[in-house]
Amino acid sequence: MTQNGSEIRVKGKVQGVGFRPFIWQLATKLGLYGNVSNDSQGVLIHLGHNPSEIALFIEQLKQQCPPLAKIDSIIINPYNWLQPPEQFTIITSQNGEIDTLIVPDAATCDNCLQELNTASDRRYLYPFINCTHCGPRFTIIKQIPYDRPNTTMAKFKLCPLCQREYDNPNDRRFHAQPTACPACGPHIWVSSANGNVLAEKSKSIDFIVEKLKYGHIIAIKGMGGFHLACDALQDQIVQQLRQRKQRPHKPLAVMLPNESWLTQCIRSDIDIPRLIEQLKSPAAPIVLVPINLKSPISQYIAPDLNEIGIMLPSNPLHYLLLQHYQKPLVMTSANLNGQPPALTNEQALVTLKTIADYWLLHDREIMQRADDSVIRITTNKLETLRRARGYVPDVVNLTNDFKSSLSILAMGADRKNTFCLLKSSQAIVSQYFGNLTAVTIQQQFKDTLNIWLNIYQPKLDLIVVDAHPNYISHRIGLELSQHLHLPLLPIYHHHAHIAACLVEHQYPLHGKPVIGIVLDGLGYGPNHRLWGGECLIADYKNCQYFGGLPAVPLPGGDLAAKQPWRNLLAHLIKFVDNWQQIPEAKNIPVENIALLTQVIQQKINSPLASSTGRLFDAIAAALGIAPTQISWEGEAACKLESLACQYHGPAPTVNMPLNNDMTLDLKTFWRQWLSLKASPAKRAYAFHVALANGMAELAKVAAQQHQLSTIVLSGGVIHNQLLRQLIQQALPDYQLLFASQFPANDGGIALGQAIIAAALNDFQTNY
Repeated sequence: MTQNGSEIRVKGKVQGVGFRPFIWQLATKLGLYGNVSNDSQGVLIHLGHNPSEIALFIEQLKQQCPPLAKIDSIIINPYNWLQPPEQFTIITSQNGEIDTLIVPDAATCDNCLQELNTASDRRYLYPFINCTHCGPRFTIIKQIPYDRPNTTMAKFKLCPLCQREYDNPNDRRFHAQPTACPACGPHIWVSSANGNVLAEKSKSIDFIVEKLKYGHIIAIKGMGGFHLACDALQDQIVQQLRQRKQRPHKPLAVMLPNESWLTQCIRSDIDIPRLIEQLKSPAAPIVLVPINLKSPISQYIAPDLNEIGIMLPSNPLHYLLLQHYQKPLVMTSANLNGQPPALTNEQALVTLKTIADYWLLHDREIMQRADDSVIRITTNKLETLRRARGYVPDVVNLTNDFKSSLSILAMGADRKNTFCLLKSSQAIVSQYFGNLTAVTIQQQFKDTLNIWLNIYQPKLDLIVVDAHPNYISHRIGLELSQHLHLPLLPIYHHHAHIAACLVEHQYPLHGKPVIGIVLDGLGYGPNHRLWGGECLIADYKNCQYFGGLPAVPLPGGDLAAKQPWRNLLAHLIKFVDNWQQIPEAKNIPVENIALLTQVIQQKINSPLASSTGRLFDAIAAALGIAPTQISWEGEAACKLESLACQYHGPAPTVNMPLNNDMTLDLKTFWRQWLSLKASPAKRAYAFHVALANGMAELAKVAAQQHQLSTIVLSGGVIHNQLLRQLIQQALPDYQLLFASQFPANDGGIALGQAIIAAALNDFQTNY
C-alpha cells in the first residue's frame, strides 16, 4: 500500500558540513519518518508527513542550518512510499550527474580546540583533530560525493572508537570524513634534509619549538601546502630567510599566537573586534593591517611599507606550535621565489633543501594546493587580494536573467592566475596559482585543472581565454580546445575586469551599460592595443573605449615591468622638454640612457602601452624610491603609496587635465609635478591626487555623454587604497562598484571571462 509523502531536494554547500545528521536530528525531534542521503546534486530527503509538518520542517531547516552550510535552493515534490519506514534514517550516498558544491577548508572550531587542550580527551594534543564544523575539505577531496573513500583519508582505517562516532548521527563527528585520532589517523614527524626522522608525534612539537628558539628555519606541512616558519621578532633570522628564499623585499606574513598580540603589532585606530572576526572566521585569512611603528615585529617583515599581513593559527598543528612558542612566527609559502609551493614530502625535501633547516612533516596527502587567502578590511566591506584557502571553491550565482545553458571553462590571465568553471548558472573560481611563466606553476595549474574536471565532470561547450595571443593561459586554452574539439573565445582583458565586478554585485544581464575605470599594468585590447589605464563603456556583452592614459613606449618590452627607471626615461622623453637637465634624470642609470633613447625613438622593442602600473613605476623612479630592478610585482607602486600616506597636509595643485581626445594630459602633469618643490611624501601624494582627479573627471564626462550613473573601479592598481579613496571622494554623485569577494587584480579575470561568454550565449557572435 502506497502512502503520500514529500521528496525534498536541497542544493548548495550541504556536503561535508554535518547536514545529514542535522536533518536526522531535526526529523527525529519532529517525529517524522523517512530518510536522507548525499548524492551528486546535493542532499535528498524523503519524508512522510502531513502539510503542517512539512512547513515546520522546512522553516526549522532554514533557521538552524549548520554553520558551514549554505542552502542555495530547496525543491519540494510529491513522493509515494511503497513501504513507509517506521523511523528516520541516513542512507548511503548515491551517484549521478554532478550538481553540488564542495566546501572550503575551515579553521579549527572552538569545540575541537577545547578537546585539543583537554588532557583527559583522547585527542589531546592531536594535530589532526577536526569535526563536521571544521578541518580540511577542498584540499583532500578527489571526487564527489564527498565521502571518505573519495578523499585522501581513505587509507586511514577508522579505529572502533572513531568508527562509533562516525556512525552516530548524534555525534559531532558523524560522517566527518577527515575524522581520526592518534590510534588510527595521520601523524607528524620531524625530518632532517636527508630524510632521517629526528622526532615523532608529540615530541615533534617540542623539537621544533626548541629549534625555532635558536633561530632555525622550519618547513611545515599544512593542509593546502607547506609554509616556511621562523621567529618574526629577530631581524637577523628574518634576513636569513629572505636570503635563502631569494625574496629580498616582498612582504612576509606573520602568524600571531593569539589576538592579545594585535595591540602591539598594529595601529591603534584599527577596529579590533572587526579584525578579530575575520582572523577567527572559518576562512582564517591573512589580513593586511597598518603597522604599529613601535611593533616588536622585525622591520624586515614588510620593508618600506605601511601594512603588514597577519593571521592566527588556522589548523591544530599551527595551534600546537604557537601555544608552545608564544611568539609571532613568519609563516610564508614554502618555495623559492617564483616557484610554486611544495605539496608532497618528497618535493619539500628536494626543493627546500637550500632554505629549511628542519622539516615538520605528516602523512596525509594534499590533493589540492590552497595558499593562504589575503584580504583587507575597508570602511564598508572586505577587499580580497588573493582568494584561495577558506574561500575556494565557493560559487558565484548568476542573476536570474542569465539563460545560458553553456558549460564554460575560462583560463584566466598569466599573472595571479585562476581558472573558472561555469555551468548551471553558477561560476566556480579556482584557487590562486600565481605567475604562469614558471614551468612548474604551469604544471600545477594543469594538474589542478584535471582534478577539477574529474570532480565536477562538466560537459564543456566552450573554452575562453585572454585575447592576448602570447599569453601562456591563451596557449594552454587553445591546445585544450583543439584536443577536445571545442570552440575558443578570446576576451579582452579589461572587459573581463569589469564583468567580474558586475557579476559579484549581481548586476543584471540587461542592465544599462556602466562606466569602467580599469587601471592595471597591461591588458590586450582591440586592434592589438596594449591597455592599462582606460575609461570604457561596457556591459556584459560589449566594451567600448572612451579615453584614458596616453600610450607611452615600454623600452625593452617586458623589461619595463621589472626596471622602473625605463618607464621614467620613456615618460621624460615623451612629455618633458630638456629632460636631461632635471634632477630626476639622475635616477636613470647613465650608461643606459643613450642606447635606450635611440631604441625608443626608433621604436625598437618599445611597444606602446597606456599602463597605469608603469606610470607608478616612473614616478617612484623619479623620487628615487624604486630599486633598479624590482624583486616582486608592484614593489615600486606599493612603496610609492606608502610614502604618499606619510603626507597629511592640503592637496598640492598638480593636475592631469583632459585632452580633446579624452586622454589625460601627462605633459601638463609632468611640468607641474617636476616643478613642485616639496618633500618626497608630498610629491608622492600629489601624484595620487592628480591621477585620481584626472580619472574621476574622465568618468564624469563619459557618464554625462552616455547618461550613465554607475562606475566600476577595477584592475590591480585599484588595490591602492589611497588612490581608490581619492577617486571615491571625487565622485560623490555616482554609484561606485569595486570588487570585494574576488580580487580586482588578475585573480578575478577568469570569472569575468566566463561571465562574458555566458552573456554572449551564442559564442559564434562577433565579439
